[in-house]
Amino acid sequence: MTRRSEPALSGGRRRNAPKPGLSGWRKELWDWSKALIVAVVIVLLLRAFVFQLSTVKKISMEPTLHENEWLFVNKIVLEFGSLDRGDVVILKDPSEGPDRKEYLVKRIVGMPGDTLEIRSGELYINGELKVEPYTDVKIEDGEFGPVTVSPGHYFVMGDNRHLRASKDSRDFKEVPADMIKGRADMILWPISRWAKL
Repeated sequence: MTRRSEPALSGGRRRNAPKPGLSGWRKELWDWSKALIVAVVIVLLLRAFVFQLSTVKKISMEPTLHENEWLFVNKIVLEFGSLDRGDVVILKDPSEGPDRKEYLVKRIVGMPGDTLEIRSGELYINGELKVEPYTDVKIEDGEFGPVTVSPGHYFVMGDNRHLRASKDSRDFKEVPADMIKGRADMILWPISRWAKL
């Protein structure tokens, strides 16, 4: 009786039998784990460089935004686009210390080079009255300015123009561009308030 020998490979070595891999529930668990890890990495990269969600706190942006609304914040616009007068932005609070991470949501009302003034409860930009359809009352905090916005800076205000309702550039002056973290493009939650900004 002769023994069948395995076919020899080049160099005279015999072919190794395939190693058993993961099977059954272990393979499925490993596949799900890989998919989950990839998804988490993608979300973290998108959140770091493309978008984030932000929650509105306090009343400084009423009537446009209300407390506890969720905003879709576009971060990529800072790299590949530009900010404009009227944009709603998320910014680091300039009046906080460097170790604090308080953020504000405000509207850009002054661009670099603009001269702003508040007279008789109205906002004037470069000497012209600015019509602000997003507000529901005249500015109640008194006269301000004139001030001219420096290059690379923005003048921001809250939409709530009631007395002491908004902490903004009238308090902490113009905001350097690098303190702006993104543009709020949309209200995502609650669904009843879903809207493009």
